[in-house]
Amino acid sequence: MAEARSGYAGGGCEGKGPEGPSRESVPPGTTVPRVKLLDTLVDTFLQKLVAAGSYQRFTDCYKRLYQLQPEMTQRIYDRFITQLQTSVREEISEIKAEGNLEAVLNALDKIAEDRNGQEEPAWRPSGNPEADLRSALVPYFRQQRDALQRHVRKQEAENRRLAEAVVAGRQQVQELQRRGQARQQAWQALHREQKELVAVLGEPE
Repeated sequence: MAEARSGYAGGGCEGKGPEGPSRESVPPGTTVPRVKLLDTLVDTFLQKLVAAGSYQRFTDCYKRLYQLQPEMTQRIYDRFITQLQTSVREEISEIKAEGNLEAVLNALDKIAEDRNGQEEPAWRPSGNPEADLRSALVPYFRQQRDALQRHVRKQEAENRRLAEAVVAGRQQVQELQRRGQARQQAWQALHREQKELVAVLGEPE
């Protein structure tokens, strides 16, 4: 059974790795779009991730469960691997969507394609690629930093509001307890007075 699961671990991404048919079908000298390279990288990562978490290792970690319920263990492993792959792909899709990576990668492909056949050096604003890259990335990272700082300040304000609400709630509870104790004491005192009054009225003249 462990052998069967090992085959499953490798088959989830079969044909998608760097040595799979998708790479072999590309003719020599052909430029592979960066989006496809990213997808291939994700597939290869998932393939290695599933291989690292093989069924044999899974059963080694849960030997008792495997000995008592081998079929259930297999179903749990299958579901775990499926959810793991789905979760990773969803995270990558969200990152690609948030960063507009497909458009950026396609633009890079277009720039590289336009550069083919040009013999003169690529134009640089300052002539220093490092400085040009820094001038392009620093504003972006500053923007991200400012956005994170705003988010942190907002979260801190929310935390303070919640803390104040908790303190106010505790004070209300304490006040209710104090009132309850006062009412209980008043009721007990009234009850004693009633008993004393009944005892006085009940005494013979």
